[in-house]
Amino acid sequence: MDIIRALKNAGTDPISGEKLGQRLGISRTMVWKYIKALGEEGYVIKSSPGSGHVLVSAPDKLYPSEIMDGLDTSIIGGDIRYFDEVDSTNDVAKKMGPLSDEGSVVIAEMQDSGRGRKGGHWVSPRGGVWMSVILKPNVVPAYAPRFTLMAGVAVARAIREFGIEASLKWPNDVLVGDKKVCGILTELDAETDQINFVVIGMGINVNVSIEDLSEDIRSSSTSLSEIKGEELDRIAFVQALLRALEDEYVRSKTLGFDSILEEWRSLSSTIGRDVDVVTPQRMISGKAVGITENGTLLVETAEGLEEIVAGSCIHR
Repeated sequence: MDIIRALKNAGTDPISGEKLGQRLGISRTMVWKYIKALGEEGYVIKSSPGSGHVLVSAPDKLYPSEIMDGLDTSIIGGDIRYFDEVDSTNDVAKKMGPLSDEGSVVIAEMQDSGRGRKGGHWVSPRGGVWMSVILKPNVVPAYAPRFTLMAGVAVARAIREFGIEASLKWPNDVLVGDKKVCGILTELDAETDQINFVVIGMGINVNVSIEDLSEDIRSSSTSLSEIKGEELDRIAFVQALLRALEDEYVRSKTLGFDSILEEWRSLSSTIGRDVDVVTPQRMISGKAVGITENGTLLVETAEGLEEIVAGSCIHR
């Protein structure tokens, strides 16, 4: 990471192996070994005898060293575990949870067995951001749905930093227009009256090609690059998301959850809409009129006001 930072700071000016060694406290031989290793990781470094090394380009990989370079968070992102391919970042994070520091992150280029709500398969091709964050809040399990809402606000904020208007669909989707770009899956390890840790999984279609998605979701999903008409800088996006998530998390602890709930409501595409909500017991139809402090949806039906804890929401 230190060599990459030095090369980035030098820009197009060559920097010699001797100077790199002096800055890093290593020999020129070790500098050359690091340069070769970086080349194998996909960094293109032009090396000229007598002048030095120039970083030409970095690989489109979510390497922790790239994400942490310039990341000014204090809680989230201090420990980032990277995988090229993994079954599920949430599964890895849950195994790490008991011994990990709060704010630890698991990130992958691709998931083989990504999960959505109710165990549904989440398609996770290359080009997306598939990430899980471990938090250790001192709250009771009943508050767990709040973290899904908090993460939704953070994802929408990060997307908007890139000039794309995003909205939130209850309970765990982020939309651009009427198409899904992100799903959030919150899982927890808890006792009866205490959460040990929360894992917030976020799957975001950043530079995903629509052709790489399964046929059954292509009409209802999109990616940020499709909307923007060009690929986004995924490193910059992850940094923006981790900052936004930390901001919301700190705000929830210092100002209370009401401020986040108000922001969720302002970003909601569900409130004010006619909806059908499919629960394990039945389907509830009516107008979504609000959301409670615990994340339950309020629907005005012909029979009266319904408070829905969980279900699949369809905008009519």
